Amino acid sequence: MALAEAVDRADSGPYAGLRFTREQMREIRYASLLHDFGKVGVREEVLVKAKKLYPAQRELIRQRFQFIRKAVEAETLRSQLDCVLAKGREEFLKQLPEFDGRLAERLKTLDEELQAIVEANEPSLDRESVCEKLMEIAAQQYTDEDGQRRNLLTDDEVRLLSIPKGSLDEKERLQIESHVVHTFNFLQQIPWTRELQNLPAIARSHHEKLNGSGYPHRLAAPDIPVQARIMTISDIFDALGASDRPYKRAVTLDHSLEILESLVKTGELDPELFHVFLDCKVYERWKVEAFPY
Repeated sequence: MALAEAVDRADSGPYAGLRFTREQMREIRYASLLHDFGKVGVREEVLVKAKKLYPAQRELIRQRFQFIRKAVEAETLRSQLDCVLAKGREEFLKQLPEFDGRLAERLKTLDEELQAIVEANEPSLDRESVCEKLMEIAAQQYTDEDGQRRNLLTDDEVRLLSIPKGSLDEKERLQIESHVVHTFNFLQQIPWTRELQNLPAIARSHHEKLNGSGYPHRLAAPDIPVQARIMTISDIFDALGASDRPYKRAVTLDHSLEILESLVKTGELDPELFHVFLDCKVYERWKVEAFPY
């Protein structure tokens, strides 16, 4: 709302002649309040997914490695018992340091492999080195409690841990993107007054980018309403600085503005609106309650 007010007051640049009526400001406000309503149609575990693996998957891997540790320790004890029975106590004591050394080395390797999985589970890592290490780990096998030989990592675990960017695979990303369509479908069913009839279309376009790289319809600049362009800049800024997102840390103000500027340079955001955002210091109004049009 602060950016819309600043644009409305602009006396220079491409938007100098643009003026929003009170009804249009109300339309922007309602669209802003409802733009993410469609997320009720997206599975919560996908919405809040912070790592590449879901918590239950991470716990399963941890338990699997714990089981393998116990199996390695039990195998070592059996070998020691066999040594005592076959060669006697004296020979066993001579070989005991060797037994202990092999066990310690094996447990250390398991710990390192588990740590590598934990690190690969983070959203931003070098994909090539991560994938190589994961394939090494996944290729190893262990014997489960039913006597079946299994790989240390399943194909699905390797696939998720190998996600190149962020924490979502392609299917999950499409689920997230579907929230815009859900929003539009919900809002379309509300009998808006004539003054608010463009509200669903404005809300639907808040993830569209001027260069056509956005979603859900990959609209180009001429097809994206200025109200939606305003919302896009504000929404990205809000998402970057928010401290209540379970899947990311808050970004500093300076870094947020740098990211917005980079999106302007790649042709995704409206450069004139971004200049207004900067020149009028709209970002200082981030957590100030908007005038209730």
